[in-house]
Amino acid sequence: MAFSLAYYDRVIALDSDITLLSSLDELFLLPTTPIAMPRAYWYDTMPWPLTSLLMVIKPDLSEFQRFREIIAGGGDATLVNAHKFDMELINDRFEHSALVLPHRPYALLSGEFRRHNHSAYLGNTFEAWDAEKVLREAKLVHFSDWPLPKPWIMWPMDGLAEMQPDCGGSHEGTCAERRIWKDLYGDFRQRRKDICRLLSVPAPEWHRIKGGEHEANITEGTAHEAPQVGEQVASGNSGAEQSVAHNT
Repeated sequence: MAFSLAYYDRVIALDSDITLLSSLDELFLLPTTPIAMPRAYWYDTMPWPLTSLLMVIKPDLSEFQRFREIIAGGGDATLVNAHKFDMELINDRFEHSALVLPHRPYALLSGEFRRHNHSAYLGNTFEAWDAEKVLREAKLVHFSDWPLPKPWIMWPMDGLAEMQPDCGGSHEGTCAERRIWKDLYGDFRQRRKDICRLLSVPAPEWHRIKGGEHEANITEGTAHEAPQVGEQVASGNSGAEQSVAHNT
């Protein structure tokens, strides 16, 4: 739909599972281009595809109509089941013509704070990793810690224990990576509560989402809508997990 907004000269489209950390106004001053996007630096193979988590788009009704026709024709079942159809569409159209934005600082994953090798994000093999510095320079963070669910869904406690940053392999105490990672989720959930008046969706059972076949935007297995603020949440895990999320 962003392509249909032809009454604007330029729009910035962001995924919903993002926290914006600082202004993106400079992107409105880019050279004229149909689209500008960062690359998915976390991919194992190169060339990295473009990532649709941030798109600077020149709205165009002709482009909009072409995408409508492609979508109306139905997607390849494998791509649809893998929850990758939007990104594939954009890459099919703009892979060789997009203006490429640097993923640093425009495409930081929350999962980067769980990694041990940061050379892909840093863009080199000689720079020392500094979690606090990386967070300060990032324009946004995209929540991606599969198979943990997205930030509007609470963590299964056993999943959290298994997936949180391991502080360099020690698993003891705390560290900047673990503190930042938990704070990012806690901040998202608190703002969702304060602004949207919604609590988080109760946690799914870890054994039902762990070890899936693909990196889906996990919502399967929750069987709940997000409760409104003030509602009672009948879940043995949710209260404890709400505490974990906010008391970092």
